[in-house]
Amino acid sequence: MADPLNSGPQSGPSTLRQELSVILAPRNGLVICALVSATLLTGAFLFEHVGGMAPCSLCIWQRWAHLGVIAAAASGLLLIPPRFALLLTLAAALTSFGVAGYHAGVEWQLWDGPAGCTASLAAGASAADLVDQLLATPVVRCDDVPWSLFGLSMAGWNALFSLDISAVALLSFILGDRVARRI
Repeated sequence: MADPLNSGPQSGPSTLRQELSVILAPRNGLVICALVSATLLTGAFLFEHVGGMAPCSLCIWQRWAHLGVIAAAASGLLLIPPRFALLLTLAAALTSFGVAGYHAGVEWQLWDGPAGCTASLAAGASAADLVDQLLATPVVRCDDVPWSLFGLSMAGWNALFSLDISAVALLSFILGDRVARRI
């Protein structure tokens, strides 16, 4: 089987490997993950404070997961071994992916959201119980889509970007040092 890193008439034996070793180095992977999460958090805060879209409770949980990605990446750049930090970053990014995917499913009515986050009222309840349930439901519901692009809500886009962050962390962990050692 041909080596895909060395194929093509113009590629030298180590040119592509050198480029991959730079991109996939664990420290660079941490920087990429932190920058993507910081960009997503900045976008969320801009939507909230400039665009006037208040976040629901699931949106807040997603923000905490991105803060975890940033903290794990920063710790790998400053305190702990980068490869261990990549595992922590991967765990935080997968948490963000899970929460965002769950949130997108709630928005698409695939499943119920957490209690107090959606407007699902109990059938057959008394009028007083219905009023109490309505008053306990937050103003910003988790099953409402205030903004979408190409059919994906912010939660859907967050799920995709969180999966990308996970892929960068995983590839940097698996291939980063291996590619750098082969050169």
